[in-house]
Amino acid sequence: MTKDIIVKAVDVTKLFGPFTALDKVNLEIAKGEVCCIIGPSGSGKSTFLRCINQLEKMNSGAIWVNDELVGYRREGNNLYEISDADMARQRRRVGMVFQRFNLFPHMTALENVMEGPVQVLKEPVAEVRKRAEELLARVGLADKIGHYPSQLSGGQQQRVAIARAMCMRPDLILFDEPTSALDPELVSEVLDVMKDLAASGMTMIVVTHELGFARNVANTVAFMEAGKMVEIGPASELLTSPKSPRTAEFIKAVHS
Repeated sequence: MTKDIIVKAVDVTKLFGPFTALDKVNLEIAKGEVCCIIGPSGSGKSTFLRCINQLEKMNSGAIWVNDELVGYRREGNNLYEISDADMARQRRRVGMVFQRFNLFPHMTALENVMEGPVQVLKEPVAEVRKRAEELLARVGLADKIGHYPSQLSGGQQQRVAIARAMCMRPDLILFDEPTSALDPELVSEVLDVMKDLAASGMTMIVVTHELGFARNVANTVAFMEAGKMVEIGPASELLTSPKSPRTAEFIKAVHS
């Protein structure tokens, strides 16, 4: 691996009983790149993100994040599962933003953003508070820091979730269909924040149906179906002249 590759997945396979959710998936993402993964529901997109972040355990294959093997340590030719403490350390380097915002309902926006760095990283409260306030301002919520999730719109809650992920200062952020639970008029405010992140050089993998966002922001687009990585290519090429007929059929259906 070169030092510029942040994520490398090799032959990642995940089974749920007899069902193959991921079938030898391969992907490389360079530092500062945005990769959008598209495809029909049930194609394995979210499962792949969950394997990168160790929320699901692979059955075979391997994933590296920043040259570090995810979930295992190698001794000679043997692989051994890492400890819970090492797994937690690896997870801290990867932020994740979910479909449903997963905010703590009893905490304000500011408290939600501060929770990880204070409780998990044990960083000084004053330092974290300053960073959290700056991040909430960056996502357009400087005036909402004292609001609870129930007092915020879906788009505002998702922007809090993005600020929360950023506050851990990750090397990579995974977005699992971050706009799919939002009312249509709230989608753009979340996508604008994600565009700003991409422009700042954050490495991102985004599972999305927002093809306009993928076209404008992504370096690479990957199309998945039935657990397989059907096609990967530069966004400008794959979204306009896909090589796979199935990719073309999917893109046409989304646009129609």
